Amino acid sequence: MIYNLYIFNSAGDCLYYSEWRRKKQTDMSKDEENKLVYGMLHSLKSFVARISPDTSDSFQSYQTSTYRLSMYETPSGVKFVMNTGLELSLQSAREILHSLYKEVYVEFAVKNPMLSLQSPIDSELFRDKLEAFINSKMRE
Repeated sequence: MIYNLYIFNSAGDCLYYSEWRRKKQTDMSKDEENKLVYGMLHSLKSFVARISPDTSDSFQSYQTSTYRLSMYETPSGVKFVMNTGLELSLQSAREILHSLYKEVYVEFAVKNPMLSLQSPIDSELFRDKLEAFINSKMRE
């Protein structure tokens, strides 16, 4: 079960957000929520980098009793963040995020000359391809 997806640029701006079967809504605005999520990710990455005995360790996910947050970060600093149910393994979530980057983001955002990679993604084609991609993963 995939609940929602955030795409952040390296500066922390939310480029795209979508939700599918999100069970709980917040009383804060989407902008406030985006900043809260990005700030939490930044803090967790910093924490992991400081306490890890291995310099190659990086933050990839955390899990509560009801959901898992998984993150895939590209070399350019774009972060794909997905909240899922616990039935989806961490490895499966990482594979979905990596495939999403390669098959949807690169093909329909990066290669789209009408989009700026530092601005929110406002493309019907991107949205449609993302929806089809996520729906195919939820059926697997």
